Amino acid sequence: MYGRKTHTFVELILQESITLAYCKEVGGECMSNEVATKTHVLFEKEGHLAFVTLNRPAALNCFDYDMLVQLENTLEQIRFDREIRAVIFTGAGEKSFSTGADLKERRTMSEAQVRRFIHKIRSVFDMVEELPQPTIAAVNGFCFGGGFEMALACDFRYAADSAKFGMTEVSWAIIPGAGGTQRLPRLIGKGKAKELILTARKIDAVTAEKLGILNGVTTQEQLLSKCRELAEEIMQNGPLAVIQAKYAINYGMEVDIKTGMKIETKAYEVIIPTKDRVEALNAFSEKRKPEFKGE
Repeated sequence: MYGRKTHTFVELILQESITLAYCKEVGGECMSNEVATKTHVLFEKEGHLAFVTLNRPAALNCFDYDMLVQLENTLEQIRFDREIRAVIFTGAGEKSFSTGADLKERRTMSEAQVRRFIHKIRSVFDMVEELPQPTIAAVNGFCFGGGFEMALACDFRYAADSAKFGMTEVSWAIIPGAGGTQRLPRLIGKGKAKELILTARKIDAVTAEKLGILNGVTTQEQLLSKCRELAEEIMQNGPLAVIQAKYAINYGMEVDIKTGMKIETKAYEVIIPTKDRVEALNAFSEKRKPEFKGE
């Protein structure tokens, strides 16, 4: 799947049988007749790079509650794994990153269960945003509703030229409930975000890049390679410095600049006593490449 010599996945939940599922493009919500569960989230490590795959390709990788729980468990593992220095998220297959919530499941829910689902998906996507490691969304197809909101929670977004995007919840008489009304305007501005959200408009990858939603667009075949290149460029740097720089940017942008400067100062102070900082100075003096340990 990732263009490497080995393709072994570490499955976090024991796989069970699954019936044939179907899902049609419905703009941010997905319909499935799946009645049994399987491993909906696949996790793989290659060196310091982690891959997380939303794994309901027959249902266009839409989110049911079990999938969110499995994703939550995966994120918890990644957060505390000091060997992981970057994470790439993508969808199984070539049609879809994720088309949002599972409408088949949603139709069976009580109002209380809907509230529980919305709380879960919002908290899980917050976990994506709050991962200390840099995160990259490799958008390989449809990216609607909750799928779009998950991509927005990542630090970087690259898409296949065939990808489609849409914050389409209002067409289903609901609103984006997993951060879409907050992250999208912060990324592209209030006016443009309102236009996309209030019209439920779907856009192609080129338009998404022009709006500032994407860092880049490439072919389906080159998508994961492009994301890997970015991850490797980041991972050659001091891992603790990368974590603190991300922290300073994310939290500094939410406050006034004077407070942001104080956040930057605190982040810098965390780095001063590290072995990696000393290693970088020694490597410079000895004219060699530094060997960072994340210490």
